[in-house]
Amino acid sequence: MAKAVCLNGYKRPAGAAEGAGERPAARKRRKVDGGGRGPEEKSSRLSAALFGEDCEINHDQLYELLKYAALGNCHNATQPSLCRIYHQSHLAGVVVIVLHETSQLHFYKFYLQFKHLRKVFRHRFTLSSSTNFLASLYGEGANLKPQNTAQGLNSTSSECVPKSSKLQCDPILQKYGEKKRGLTSYTLTLEEQEKNDYPIKGSPGCKGYIYTECDQQRTDSSPLFGLDCEMCLTEKGNEVTRVSLVDAQGQCLLNELVKPESTVVNYRTRFSGITKKMLLPVKTRLPDIQNRLKKMLPHDAVLVGHSLNADLQALEMIHPSVIDTSLLFARNEGRRFKLKFLAKAVLGKEIQCEQKLGHDPAEDARAALELAQFFIEQGPAKVAELNLEMLLTTEKLAEVSQNKAVLQPRQRRVQKQLNEPPRLSKPCFLPSASFLDCLQMTGQKPLLLGRQELDSSGLCQSNLSTSNKQILQRALEDVPLSTFSIIQFSLGPEYVASHLLAGLCEKVRSKLTDMLTIYAGPFEKSFCLKSVKKEFGRCGPIQSLKVVTETYQPYVCIQYEVLEAAQLAVESLNGAEVAGSCIKVQRPVTAAMLDCDVLIKELELDVENEGVIYVAGLKKSLTEADLQEEFSQLQDLETLFLPKDLQSGKCRNCCFLKFQKSQSAVDALEVINGWTVKGSKLRSRNALASGHLWRWIWQMNHSNEKQGGNILCEKMEQPSDSEQDLRKEVKKLDHHIKKLYRSLQDNTLCVVLFPGVNSMHGSQSGLGLMGIKDDRGRSAC
Repeated sequence: MAKAVCLNGYKRPAGAAEGAGERPAARKRRKVDGGGRGPEEKSSRLSAALFGEDCEINHDQLYELLKYAALGNCHNATQPSLCRIYHQSHLAGVVVIVLHETSQLHFYKFYLQFKHLRKVFRHRFTLSSSTNFLASLYGEGANLKPQNTAQGLNSTSSECVPKSSKLQCDPILQKYGEKKRGLTSYTLTLEEQEKNDYPIKGSPGCKGYIYTECDQQRTDSSPLFGLDCEMCLTEKGNEVTRVSLVDAQGQCLLNELVKPESTVVNYRTRFSGITKKMLLPVKTRLPDIQNRLKKMLPHDAVLVGHSLNADLQALEMIHPSVIDTSLLFARNEGRRFKLKFLAKAVLGKEIQCEQKLGHDPAEDARAALELAQFFIEQGPAKVAELNLEMLLTTEKLAEVSQNKAVLQPRQRRVQKQLNEPPRLSKPCFLPSASFLDCLQMTGQKPLLLGRQELDSSGLCQSNLSTSNKQILQRALEDVPLSTFSIIQFSLGPEYVASHLLAGLCEKVRSKLTDMLTIYAGPFEKSFCLKSVKKEFGRCGPIQSLKVVTETYQPYVCIQYEVLEAAQLAVESLNGAEVAGSCIKVQRPVTAAMLDCDVLIKELELDVENEGVIYVAGLKKSLTEADLQEEFSQLQDLETLFLPKDLQSGKCRNCCFLKFQKSQSAVDALEVINGWTVKGSKLRSRNALASGHLWRWIWQMNHSNEKQGGNILCEKMEQPSDSEQDLRKEVKKLDHHIKKLYRSLQDNTLCVVLFPGVNSMHGSQSGLGLMGIKDDRGRSAC
């Protein structure tokens, strides 16, 4: 075996060329300063806006982050929306570690075992669960093919997956199945409408909206109507300026201009086709259109449109039954096809032509209607056979080739006139191109190790026989030679069975419930429950309060909404006099709670909670602006997070403060304890649960309520052999990641993903941990 040579903090196998595997920018800097980090060199930083409850991201946002980290501004990638990467060009590389068949549930069930992960990565986020994260990252172009295990790890067999197997991975078939169905199977459910920002009857944001009153039950023979609007930007926002409605035969029933209420700021003529001159004589207003639509639609009408939510929001109308073609023709990870592409690929029609001035809403409404009719008549299997993703990629490639053919001769003529040498053109990325395509177009060869690997032709092949230890050994050798790596580890099929997952879920929910619960007492028989609730309420939001009467003297069982509140009650009220009695405050004593104190201590020391404190006792009437003003005198205060009830939207009586320096948080604790804000005496302590964990606890709590969970009892079971084995496997996995992380160059962005799990027992959201390794081996902010 070749010896490894240490170079600038990472191992390079002997025989590899000096500088191999480095980014051009990193290689250039190393030549200048000899390989070490010079005083003038900037290190990359990650500034994540993930502190707070709204820290769930989808796979599109994650894709955006990884694409920018790997390609940067110079290759048409944009800064990610969820955070900023400073000095991206100084990144030494990007490493993504995927832990297959794991979720946020696994991380917190085995929190103490994941010792390395929780001490290194200071940025975390909830990740919406996905059936196949790697497929979304590598796209349809990375055709998956089985590896012939007899040929070994480096096989480049050209066997292809059968057509039927490929179709089974199609998101349309995954969503609807293969059988034909009636139109009612494709109307959006209330949950889907809420998720996609449709106006909902009774919703707080839809006050004043007009309801179509189409309440009759829908059948598969209910009439379809295509609807489309064009909007202009006014001082109020997007306002309707043209409305079109077509019936099932494609006949236009309504095609009318509408005068907006507010002054137009931008007519968006290129897209809307609306000009100032067109609107001058118009007298029709939005209420007129609302009334006409309400009269025209039968009581069982189904509206069809492309991203119809935007049209209904602009119309300020609510309709209960809709088919959205942007969602009907499903794509992976929430991406959507454009109406223009679908019309050409499915119907063979050209719409939204560049020769026309703006879009024709009647044409768009008719196209959306015909697309829905095609889908219903042909069925999902026929639609999947169209292979729309491949058609889109082909179309874009043809478009790029055509543009190059037009531009390059012109560019050469200009260069010749200016006596300039020919310039190398930047690679042009397609909006639909997979991440793999983008990397290969820049000359970078990504590394994919684990369950799926890339062969020499750039195709994905499955490789299920490799152990985590083998994957680690190969990663230690190959990661330094690649600028973008995905390393996949797995707990093994015996540890991810759905029945085991259901058991883990129940145990985590039970333990969380016990950690949120305290018992206080004894009290006198005639004690004032209101006084007890008031005193304990100063520690944080209470979810439930019950009097325990099975004891000689009454006790009170209180369940809080946040971990900090329960811990604060134990620390500040144990031995205190409450409601005329000197009481004891303690958590439930169960087998699972024996390590509670250790877990609380480790949560406090968690790198994500560094510099964060919890403050309770606030009046619910206080707003974030009020609190910002009250706490403005605290030094180095960076962020304030005021939790809200996820159902009612009301503020809780607590908040979290994040400081730039840990010492500033310590100083703030001394100042705040006993501080009075508008008549309320504050209590504070170190934070235990960050925003994503706070949200998850809330969800677990409420799912426990729905299942009729009892916070007063728990079966005291011995851990099963499989769970003990799983705990050992998790410790090994954490050690593998630690070893791999230590081998990375400084300035490497590392992302660890628990992708989430979907099973017959329900879905569990994923978890992401990320950071840029600094010279101390930790992730830098």
